[in-house]
Amino acid sequence: MKAGRSTTFDMQYSHRGRTVLGRFALLGVLALSAGTAMAAAGSDPASGYPSRPIRFIAPTTPGGANDILPRILGARMTQNWGQQVVVDLRPGAGGIVGTEIAARAAPDGYTLLIVANGYALNPFLNAKLPYDTLKDLDRVSLFTVAPLVLVVHPSVPAHSLKELIAYAKARPGELNYGTSGLGSGGWLSVELFSRMTGLQMTHVPYKGAGQSTAAVLGNEVHMLFTSSLAAAPYIKSGRLRALGVTSSKRVPSMENVPALAEFIPGYEVLNFFGVLVPAGTPKPIISKLSAEINRITALPDVREQLASLGFERVEYTPEQFTEYVKSEMKKWSAIIRKAGIKANQ
Repeated sequence: MKAGRSTTFDMQYSHRGRTVLGRFALLGVLALSAGTAMAAAGSDPASGYPSRPIRFIAPTTPGGANDILPRILGARMTQNWGQQVVVDLRPGAGGIVGTEIAARAAPDGYTLLIVANGYALNPFLNAKLPYDTLKDLDRVSLFTVAPLVLVVHPSVPAHSLKELIAYAKARPGELNYGTSGLGSGGWLSVELFSRMTGLQMTHVPYKGAGQSTAAVLGNEVHMLFTSSLAAAPYIKSGRLRALGVTSSKRVPSMENVPALAEFIPGYEVLNFFGVLVPAGTPKPIISKLSAEINRITALPDVREQLASLGFERVEYTPEQFTEYVKSEMKKWSAIIRKAGIKANQ
């Protein structure tokens, strides 16, 4: 009897032991699986991104392309991701102020920066930048480009680009032009225009696009290269006369205005607009942002909106954007040197 009871007890104990051990083993497997899943999620920083609001820095004054474009992107990002994208205007020093703020921000994907041509030119116009153009910021997406339009005051007796060139050549240095300052798209356009035609004209710089537009409207300056967005209402009302666009071909929004390249082969100046993040931002987040920007700009209504504002959609990868910036830096640094312009100290 004792032996029997003992045997029965041993069997029950052994059976229960296996059950307990089996439960521990199962819990261990589940814990390991959960840990593996968490580790996998942790290895992809983009999996939970974004989980809070995003700041989109625009180094410009209100109303310009660098203000309008991040609002278009930000509204759709907010809609898709459920996190607010707030546009933060930080103008000053030709875009340097806002760019420095972005370069010094945490590289976590929650600070974005929109830039245009000045981003690639500032290293050659300023001897000491508070950031390294290529090293302190990572490129995300170049998503749109836009030509400028050459406009003249109605008092200028030229109704075509050919007539303007002839008029300016007959009066060296008498024709003046306004710009938003050194490094602006308007300034670049005139520099290339002058070099390819051999014209001598007088530069009158202003502190912004609003001032330079007011100057040509008031006949303080004879001509101006500006965005079609800014010039369109004045062209329509007859207060300004459009003579050409700076793209290599005509643009749909201004079909009756010839491209300067039709008269000056090889001429092209485009304002580019792209998004950057602080250097060191995780690659998966950069990829996610790039894909989101491409998705937004491919939407039919967004494409239509961009076209109506004079912008053309492009789709550059982060790598392609970097190469584009390098090519722009090389191209314009040579023109700046030839123009004899010295960097600000």
